[in-house]
Amino acid sequence: MSDGQNLLYPLSDLYLRDGLTLPAVTGIDGQQLPEPYKTLLVHETDMTSTLEKFHDQRLRLRVLTRRLEGDEYSREVLLVSESDQKPVEFGAIKINLQQFAEEIRRQILEEKRPLGAILYDEKIPYTSRPIAFIQVTPDALMKRLLGLGDNTLLFGRRNILLGPSQQTLADILEVLPPI
Repeated sequence: MSDGQNLLYPLSDLYLRDGLTLPAVTGIDGQQLPEPYKTLLVHETDMTSTLEKFHDQRLRLRVLTRRLEGDEYSREVLLVSESDQKPVEFGAIKINLQQFAEEIRRQILEEKRPLGAILYDEKIPYTSRPIAFIQVTPDALMKRLLGLGDNTLLFGRRNILLGPSQQTLADILEVLPPI
């Protein structure tokens, strides 16, 4: 796996499966991120609640692609603001369904709410562990979904959600549009 694939995982798996070329990506030190990206990305909480506080509204999930293989459920998503449906995050997530009770699995597969909202609402304990911060040159898909022009750089992070016994609940790529 190349560095770009690793930095963009699990989006890299979905792109490669669909024959898409990965966007250009560079790993960066989280402390070097410009504001407000530093505040929005460099923390150990989930992005759903962080972005809901920042935008002062609930977020809705828009699933772009999905793949279910056994207990591994991957999806490429947009999180959009509830009031105006404006995209506030583009990302991909690979969820380890076997780590969740049947009712929680059902909610995840319903694709109505982001995983962070489900974990929060259901009081499921977890730890958020960012493992990389990135700068992305958006590809045509990202430009279209986020309404971007040329020469735009995006910032994001690779994150892992861990359960109480340090088991991996989800691998996540989170990319923010310009703010």
